[in-house]
Amino acid sequence: MPLLLAAAPPEPHVVLTRRRADLRRHAGEISFPGGRQDAEDATLIDTALREAEEEIGLPREDVHVLGELPSTSTFATNYLIHPFVGQIAASRSWRPSPREVDAVLELPAAALREGMTRTRLQRRGLAFETDAYIVGEHVIWGATARIVAHLLERLDSFIPPSRPAPPRGSPTPSRSRRSS
Repeated sequence: MPLLLAAAPPEPHVVLTRRRADLRRHAGEISFPGGRQDAEDATLIDTALREAEEEIGLPREDVHVLGELPSTSTFATNYLIHPFVGQIAASRSWRPSPREVDAVLELPAAALREGMTRTRLQRRGLAFETDAYIVGEHVIWGATARIVAHLLERLDSFIPPSRPAPPRGSPTPSRSRRSS
């Protein structure tokens, strides 16, 4: 789960993909870059970094892994997703995989928070009501929405607090330790 920190103070943006409409599974849905663990992946973090590189052209060395979110299962396909959060630089050119990805989305966390709703969807001829995040024309639901909810609950713990820089020429304040 790539996080961009844009502007000052840092405004987090979540990077997602819109899957191609002609895929057999999860066609046209919004998801995070990711996929199955390959034999050469030593850890699930290696899997996440490899998949992000393959799906959106995000070089592994450009990701600073911040932590892990709770595992989330999919209901229809019975996958168990192990989401990792990684900070990346804000200026980026995406190279979406033409086989899997229709578009790379950079959605502000604030817009995701504001877009939380309950909505009615129809998939494969079945209508159902579900929690979702709606940002513009993008509807994020299912396991991706549950992962977004986990991220939004913990977002502040992943982003270092921004402190104003001291004025130039001013002494660096000393730190004292006190217990309370």
